[in-house]
Parts: sequence; structure tokens; C-alpha cells
Amino acid sequence: MARVIVDVMLKPEILDPQGQAIAGALPRLGFSGVRDVRQGKRFEVEIEGEADEAALSEVRKMAETLLANTVIEDFTVRVER
Repeated sequence: MARVIVDVMLKPEILDPQGQAIAGALPRLGFSGVRDVRQGKRFEVEIEGEADEAALSEVRKMAETLLANTVIEDFTVRVER
């Protein structure tokens, strides 16, 4: 069994109101020095067998089909060791 992580983030050109709200709240909570915050999603997919290229290709298809809105979001796929 292997665990594959899919990180989904809004594309840089897409406004991130939730990230902006977090960035605005941080100074009020006593945190300084933060220039920007982008909020995203993380999916942990446990697959049977090894995380070979065929399995990672399947996870990429999952991300393109369901996990990410590829019009406004980018995603990365990586194996957690």
C-alpha cells in the first residue's frame, strides 16, 4: 500500500479571498512579516500496491477529473514516504 498526496492550489492569477482574509487576520492575532497567504486543498489517496508510474498516472487522472478544477486550480502529485 502507498500513500499519494495531491496538493491543489488556485492558479496564481486567480484571486484567493480566503487567503486574503487569513492574511488580514494574522496581524490582528499578533503575527507579523507575512506578505501573502494562499489557501489550498490536500488529498491523501491510499492505493493498493506500489506507487509506480501507472498508479501515479491514475491519481493524476483522478485529480484532473474530480479533485481539482483545472480551469482555476493547479495540482501536484507526490508519494509520501
